[in-house]
Amino acid sequence: MARSSILRSLVLSRAMLNRVRPFSNHLTSHSFPSPPQSHSSLFASVAAATIASSQLSLFHHSRSLSSASAPSDVVLVNSEKEFNDILRKVQDNSLHAIFYFTAVWCGPCRFISPIIGELSKKYPHVTTYKIDIDQEEIQGTLGKLQITSVPTLHFFQNGKKADELIGADVARLNHITEKLFK
Repeated sequence: MARSSILRSLVLSRAMLNRVRPFSNHLTSHSFPSPPQSHSSLFASVAAATIASSQLSLFHHSRSLSSASAPSDVVLVNSEKEFNDILRKVQDNSLHAIFYFTAVWCGPCRFISPIIGELSKKYPHVTTYKIDIDQEEIQGTLGKLQITSVPTLHFFQNGKKADELIGADVARLNHITEKLFK
């Protein structure tokens, strides 16, 4: 059982090495032995597979985080004062707005971020504000608003909170924006 698991990881790591070759030439010189014969060669093979796997996952991880940045139509909010000023402006001027609470490490947030960007283009009369919950300067606001999960979206229609969405439910997101802002 353990031997077949090790062989599977070696095959997988060899496949990873073939995929990573253009990005890390120093890995191409390593070759994996046929089935490991001794504990030391087994350890060396597993160590090489672990290194290759971690380098591949770092490459893919850095690429996936790049999609978490805000599209150009989305306004980034960087402090509690800035958030309070924007919220006051939305309420005082009876504006339409979406407040999008997110985090870089959040998979569902990265999934829904491009959709929010598309909606901000589809509804140019609605300003979308993106708030990263991991910013130290915004922690007090998160407590007041009871933001405990991400993604969380607050929808304001005519300056009043009209709806809230917690999670990456695209169908519900589209339904809410159609209903409120069409």
